[in-house]
Amino acid sequence: MADKLPTEFDVVIIGTGLPESILAAACSRSGQRVLHVDSRSYYGGNWASFSFTGLLSWLKDYEQNHDSEEDMTASWQDLIHETEDAIALCKKDETIENTEVFCYASQDDGDSTQENNALQRSPSPKASATLADSLDSAGLPKEGYTVYFSSHEAPSRHTERSDTEPSPSLTDAENSLDQEKDGGIQTVSDGDKDEDKPDIEDNSKQPKRNRITYPQMIKESRRFNIDLVSKLLYSQGSLIDLLIKSNVSRYAEFKNVTRILAFRDGKVEQVPCCRADVFSSKALTVVEKRMLMKFLTFCLDYEQHSDEYQDFKQCPFSEYLKTKKLTPNLQHFILHSIAMTSEPSCTTLDGLKATKTFLQCLGRFGNTPFIFPLYGQGEIPQCFCRMCAVFGGIYCLRHKVQCLVVDKDSGRCKGVIDHFGQRISANYFIVEDSYLSKETCSNVQYKQISRAVLITDQSILKTDSDHQISILVVPPLEPGSSSIRVMELCSSTMTCMKDSYLVHLTCVSSKTAREDLEPVVKQLFIPFAEAETDEEELRKPRLLWALYFNMRDSSGVSRSSYHGLPSNVYICSGPDCGLGNEHAVKQAETLFQEIFPSEEFCPPPPNPEDIIFEGEG
Repeated sequence: MADKLPTEFDVVIIGTGLPESILAAACSRSGQRVLHVDSRSYYGGNWASFSFTGLLSWLKDYEQNHDSEEDMTASWQDLIHETEDAIALCKKDETIENTEVFCYASQDDGDSTQENNALQRSPSPKASATLADSLDSAGLPKEGYTVYFSSHEAPSRHTERSDTEPSPSLTDAENSLDQEKDGGIQTVSDGDKDEDKPDIEDNSKQPKRNRITYPQMIKESRRFNIDLVSKLLYSQGSLIDLLIKSNVSRYAEFKNVTRILAFRDGKVEQVPCCRADVFSSKALTVVEKRMLMKFLTFCLDYEQHSDEYQDFKQCPFSEYLKTKKLTPNLQHFILHSIAMTSEPSCTTLDGLKATKTFLQCLGRFGNTPFIFPLYGQGEIPQCFCRMCAVFGGIYCLRHKVQCLVVDKDSGRCKGVIDHFGQRISANYFIVEDSYLSKETCSNVQYKQISRAVLITDQSILKTDSDHQISILVVPPLEPGSSSIRVMELCSSTMTCMKDSYLVHLTCVSSKTAREDLEPVVKQLFIPFAEAETDEEELRKPRLLWALYFNMRDSSGVSRSSYHGLPSNVYICSGPDCGLGNEHAVKQAETLFQEIFPSEEFCPPPPNPEDIIFEGEG
C-alpha cells in the first residue's frame, strides 16, 4: 500500500517525465534504493500520451485544477521539528495554459448531419449544445462540459490499448510486417497489406474520402495515442544510443519516418534526402543536384575546412548559404528541411552542425534520419520506468509529496512528507520543475511552447501509400514569427484510428498557441464543414478536431535561478521545443554523474549466464 511505504531510500524522484525516468533507471541499475512518485494518475508528466477520451479527461482535470484551491498546509506543518525547515511543493500543475478545443467533424452518425464550423473565435452555444448531444448518443457522461471541451471518462494510463481487440502491433506484425534489427532497436515497416492499400482511382475523378464522425472518434478512442510533446528520435542520437546500451530498447518498437517535406509557395513537396533521392528527384535540375551533393559532402567534414566559413561563424546560416551560390530552391531545402534551423538566431556553425547530424543519421533505419516509437512518445519514459522497477525501484502514482524537509544545521534535505503525512528519508532528491512552488521559482523566467494537435482525414501530401510518417518545417509566415514544425502520423504508428491522421504542430511561443499556429493550420487544412464548398480546397485534408495549448519550457533554466534549494536536491526540466530528445538525455546523464561520479551511467545489463544467485557455488 502507498500509505505503508518503506521510510528510507537512497534516492527519491518526484515526477515521471523522460529525464526523471532515465535517472530512476540509472540509479536503480547502479544499486540505489529508488522511490519514484508522481501526483498524476499516469506516467510521463508532460511527456505523456493519451487515448482520445483520456486526453479530454486530462483537459477537464486541468480546468478543475486551475479553478480549485487545495489547502494541504495544515496536514504537514505540525510534522516539522524545531531543528527543521520545510520547502512546500506546488499544489497544482501550472505548466499548461490557453487550452482551446474545436470539433469540426459531424456530431451525428447518421447520413443527415449538421456540420460544426469552428472557425469562429469561440464556439457558439448552439455548437456547444450539439457537442453535448453527441455525448449522449455515444453513451458518455457530459459532466464538466465547457464551451471549449468535454470530458468522457476518468484519466487512464496514457498508452491505452484495447483489452477486447488484438493489438495491431502483435497481430499484423507477425505476418505482414518486416522487422529489422540494428543494435537492439526494432523498427517495423509496412508490407503489402491488401486491406490497407488505398483505392487507386482515375485522377480526373474526385478522390473518395472516408467519412469520420465525432462519435466514431469517441468509439475508437483506444486507437489514439496522442502525445503532449511532439518529438522524433535521431537514428544516431543520444537517446537511441542509450536505449541500445541499456537494453531498454527491448521494451519498445519503432517505425522509421518515411519522408521529409517542404512548404514553398503555398505547396507541400517532398525533399530528397539520400543520394538516390537527390538524383531521382524531379524537383531539382541536373545542375542543382550537383550543387546540392557538393554542399552536403562539404558539410559532412566541415570542421576540416574552417577557412570556408571562418568569416561567417556568427552570421545567420541563411546568409552563409547565399554566399555558396546555391539556388533559392536549394537554400530553402537545406535551411528548412535538412538543417531544420529556420530561426534568424541560428548561426552558420549551428546550421553546419545540424546539417552534418542530419546526414550522419541517414540510412541506419530507413531513408530519413528519424524514427518514431509505436504508441507515441509517452512510451519512452515508461520503458525506463520499467527498467527501474526490474532492478528494485518502487513506483507510486497518484502520490502527492507535500514538502521537502530540510535540516537547519547542515542545510541539506533529509526527507519528504507525502499526502498521508508519512515521512520518507533519502540521501538525494530529484524533482521535476513543475512541482516547485512559486516562491522557489520567483526569479525564474520561463519560455513557452505553442502546441496544436489535429485529427485529419488524409495526408497533407497524398501518395499511393496511406502509411506515411512525415516531418515538415513551415518557414515563418511573417517577419518576427517562428518557423512551425509539423509532424504527421498515420494509423500504422498506433497513434490514431484507421483512415485518419494525427498531426502535431510545434513552435516557440510569441502569443497564445492558437494565434501562433492557426495561420499554418489554415494554409494546410480545411475545416470539415467547408470542404464541400470549394472544389479547389478539396485537395487539402479535412480538419476533424483540433486542440491548441501552450506548454512551459523550463529547459534553459539554470539551477542558480531557483531560490533556496538544498545542495542535494536536483531539478529536472520539462520538454523543450527541439525536435530530438538530446537535452533530456544530456540532463539526466549530467545529474547522475554529479550525484554518483564513480558509477557508470546506465551500463549494459548483466549477461544472464554470469548471474550468480545467493546460495550457489
